[in-house]
Amino acid sequence: MQINLASAADSGAWPAKRRNVLDWLVMETQNERFIDNIFVEMCERLLDAGVPIGRATLHFAIQHPQWFGARILWHKGITEAKIDTFEHGVEETAEYLESPVYEIRRGASELRQRIDDGSQAASRYPLWRQLGNEGLTDYVAWPLIHTQGKRHVVSFVSDKPQGFSQEHLVLFADVLPALALVSEIRLKNRLARTLLETYVGPHASEQILAGATSRGSGSTVGAAILICDLRNFTAISDAWPRDDVIELLNGYFDAMSEPIEKHGGEILKFMGDGLLAIFPLSNSTACADLLKAISEAQTAVTALNKEHTAAGREPLAYGIGVHAGDVMYGNIGSRSRLDFTVIGPAVNIASRLESLTKQIGHSVLLSEAFVKLAGVETQVKSLGSYTLKGLERPIGVFGIPADQTENIEA
Repeated sequence: MQINLASAADSGAWPAKRRNVLDWLVMETQNERFIDNIFVEMCERLLDAGVPIGRATLHFAIQHPQWFGARILWHKGITEAKIDTFEHGVEETAEYLESPVYEIRRGASELRQRIDDGSQAASRYPLWRQLGNEGLTDYVAWPLIHTQGKRHVVSFVSDKPQGFSQEHLVLFADVLPALALVSEIRLKNRLARTLLETYVGPHASEQILAGATSRGSGSTVGAAILICDLRNFTAISDAWPRDDVIELLNGYFDAMSEPIEKHGGEILKFMGDGLLAIFPLSNSTACADLLKAISEAQTAVTALNKEHTAAGREPLAYGIGVHAGDVMYGNIGSRSRLDFTVIGPAVNIASRLESLTKQIGHSVLLSEAFVKLAGVETQVKSLGSYTLKGLERPIGVFGIPADQTENIEA
């Protein structure tokens, strides 16, 4: 069935006029994944249609553990938009509170102002003064309304002396509803990806988005496995105020997690006061990367402990177990609730090594299998063989001299 868009105006108020840019936005953007690319092309098409745009922005409030919002900025002459992100807390700054974006998000249905005439109104916002000084002339902004009334913001600024005419504003009014729909789809897709990356990690999120959502789906992969656990957490959580415990855990996980992710590791889960991470052996430097991550994590925890000591608190202690081997990587759980994780004997060995750190006084223990694979036999200290729970035969266990990894080169 073919829809006759030419007759759409006969049955409603939108669009006021059929336009090439609107046809393109509605019918030809389905294969473009990123809203910034769509926005750039839309602005170029508006220019071709005679709209005197010199600058345009999209402002999105986003759901992200680190970012409050993002801005997509286009100006005449660029082929790729500039994307800026803003951390949580920016909404309390003067820069945000004294901006047109805040005015729109607070409920304004439109902001329109000549910004080149030096009037008091043109100086209402620092941004308008800045744009006027740059030679731009006419500013207009509207809310971009998504589902359930979520308000984002789009703005256009003219660089021509005549600014925007009434005809230009009518064209904008036709484009905005379509832009709202197109941008919401992309924002929802990005949100789904962000949430998955936040809770299951980047690689697992790619697998899930690619369709690995059935129970038992997955694959066997070789990996260097790292399991870390915070010591005496039960006593700490019993004695400390709740907010202090949460702050402690966040600081500890930042110290451990950032080096792991920096060096290509993937954190699959946080388990109370512990974490499980893998470094896929498909990367030839996986073992070396894991050792670098441990080194930097130890340095970060040392710095964190200085803060704790200065505050009169006991320093944090931890145990890390490292092994290498094949793991089953995929979906495990009930019919309606799944966990994308790794299981297998290799994971169990890493876990047992982490527990063994409590007994033999080393905060980092490496299995013989990992040490041989990493090629660091001469740079680590043999601690003997140990029979780990669930294993019939003892395995060789190694420690890092003085519990430092800075001088180990895998």
